[in-house]
Amino acid sequence: MSIEHVCILGGTGFVGRHIVSRLAERGIRVRIPTRHPQRHRDLKVLPQVELVAGDTHDFATLSRFFAGSDAVINLVGILNEKGHDGSGFQKVHAEFTAQALAAAEARGVRRFVQMSALKADMPDPPSHYLRSKAAAERAVFATKAFPVTVFRPSVIFGPEDSFLNRFAGLLKIAPFMPLARAEARFAPVFVGDVADHFVNCLEDPETYGKGFELCGPRIYTLHDLVRYTGRLTGRRRPILALPDWAGRLQASVFEFLPGKPLSRDNLASLSIDSVCTGETLPCPTLLESVAPAYLGQEGHQARLQRLRMGKRE
Repeated sequence: MSIEHVCILGGTGFVGRHIVSRLAERGIRVRIPTRHPQRHRDLKVLPQVELVAGDTHDFATLSRFFAGSDAVINLVGILNEKGHDGSGFQKVHAEFTAQALAAAEARGVRRFVQMSALKADMPDPPSHYLRSKAAAERAVFATKAFPVTVFRPSVIFGPEDSFLNRFAGLLKIAPFMPLARAEARFAPVFVGDVADHFVNCLEDPETYGKGFELCGPRIYTLHDLVRYTGRLTGRRRPILALPDWAGRLQASVFEFLPGKPLSRDNLASLSIDSVCTGETLPCPTLLESVAPAYLGQEGHQARLQRLRMGKRE
């Protein structure tokens, strides 16, 4: 199957920007729906990239965005919802995915690739987040209109990630770090490796109808990752591993703070290790080979130098 035009839902986000860049490098035309095209002018400079304004939650608008597209990549997702009952996750993950699938079928799209989450395919996911991702997966695999592929990554790292950078920000202001589920395990995967698999699968029939787990080459505890972030940023702080009762109390308070640094649903997701146990694809990039460039002092000085020269990140 030859893919010449791709519509990316969530294309202005962290992972989306890397996928867009790789598609453009291959000469594939890319359409990115967004409510605020003016905020993403940096993407417009890429060849073959078109930003279109509109509300993707409106079916007619979404269908119009898919016109002429050979493939759709759905990256739309949230880590926290406004409420606490799972309905926010259900709307963004499951209901939106079902609508995107219907719009893609109506427009004759020939390929669909979905971003899911590691452990979403387990028999009884412990959190609203994972259960909504599982519902989205079921909808994707149920379609008969076109070949589909689902990716389930562990936590994704890279410049502008929402994981290590969040801890870097917390370490900047906290005299010590109280850490719930400190022994939870992760296999962090580099955003560039994830983007490569999304792009490479588009024309690869070996990936049709399958779900793949994406994990980096090493496993770390949450304690390890926070300590490493502190060392890179020069903000070494004592880390206090909280017992479960204290972690639940912390989450009950933090989920009402701006940005929800930690919610009870996050805590439920952390009750299972984010490591690969199923069919995987290689993601060889080590955390230690990338993180120092954007978290460490060397990365900080480089950013300052670019700012002095009038260059944007």
